[in-house]
Amino acid sequence: MKKLLLLFLLATVATTSSAQEIAIFIHWGIYAVRGVSESWSFFNERLSHEEYMRQQKGFTASKWNPQEWARIIKESGAQYTVITSKHHDGMALWDTKAGKLSMKKCTPARRDLLTPFAEAVRKEGLRLGLYYSLLDWSHPDYPNWTRNTIRYKIEEQPKRWEKFVQFNFAQLTELCQQFNPDLWWFDGDWEQTAEAWRADEIIKRLRACNPLTIVNSRIQGYGDYLTPERGIPTERPCIPYWELCQTMNDSWGYYPTDTNYKSPYQLLRLFVDCLSMGGNLLLDIGPREDGTIPEEQIEILKAFGRWTSKHAEAIYDTRAGIPSNYFHGYTTLNQQGDILYLYLPYHPNGMVEIKGLVSKVKKARVVGNGTELHCKMWNQPSWSEIPGNFYITIPDSVLDQDITVVAVELDGPIKLYSGEGKVIDAN
Repeated sequence: MKKLLLLFLLATVATTSSAQEIAIFIHWGIYAVRGVSESWSFFNERLSHEEYMRQQKGFTASKWNPQEWARIIKESGAQYTVITSKHHDGMALWDTKAGKLSMKKCTPARRDLLTPFAEAVRKEGLRLGLYYSLLDWSHPDYPNWTRNTIRYKIEEQPKRWEKFVQFNFAQLTELCQQFNPDLWWFDGDWEQTAEAWRADEIIKRLRACNPLTIVNSRIQGYGDYLTPERGIPTERPCIPYWELCQTMNDSWGYYPTDTNYKSPYQLLRLFVDCLSMGGNLLLDIGPREDGTIPEEQIEILKAFGRWTSKHAEAIYDTRAGIPSNYFHGYTTLNQQGDILYLYLPYHPNGMVEIKGLVSKVKKARVVGNGTELHCKMWNQPSWSEIPGNFYITIPDSVLDQDITVVAVELDGPIKLYSGEGKVIDAN
């Protein structure tokens, strides 16, 4: 059962069943008040810790509508969402009893922000993921404080470290019991060892609460899937399950001076690049302190919604495509392997080519409108077993405003030629 849920949530490069998806990441915290780098602004000593934490006085969530958030996320085409239940600054979105820092206790919002969001997400039929920072730079019993300041060394004060470990256990237990997340998105594991975090015990506790829960890789080797960040892999990751976490501009949280937004086309191209290698895209938004989502981010989510709804068959029930040396572009395959999807993020100038295609083509059509396309195999002599060059004609009239998708229906699971070609033997 756990494998089935993992397959539902995350893509695989293997030939087994998978489900490739877009998901939405949410960084929301007190750092949105001044629009500074989330937690890092005090860790890197650009602000004092005291100055950073004063932002809690301005966090209101006064215009926040969790149902609207969930609806927008759903309409983007996302299948799951991951929200920062607690970032490295230690400020919890839920009403934690284990620690002193929470939105309910410390901010004018005066309420648990995680519970209504979780309820709205599940009402929309989405899966819930919780981001949780293992480290907590604000906690008095955590050894690290800023880049140049530490409180103590673990080996010198093991009892103090044990107090922090038990604090982490207590918060994770609260999140387990109150929200039972489908997915755990850990962060901050780099500062300590797996043994120090007691990573094996964390996993046992989470699985005791929910045997089907999925855990990302940022827990010192105990996770289920890989989470590369910002830069997309140039090769398929060796681990079968992965997602790229990516920002819309250059910031995770709300940063009003960061206007360096990528276009919907750029982000959609990034998405199909992930799909072609069997991965998901976890696309981030950073709401303001009042709970509103910046207009630029909403427009990108709407663009994703338009494109994903039109091309759903080429996204949600697909797996990684064929190697790029066979087709100049991005590709995926359906589960049976008898439909090859070609993503065209460029103007094809009339034709596209597939090399080395042994399988017979039944037809080629445009995904989203069903237009059947003219196609033909060239350079296929009768005496050779080596396939020729397969061309599909793409008229301008069928092109999508962002990325066109063509479905190539085959006579069975795809077969490709691999080799150096063949010389005519006159003997």
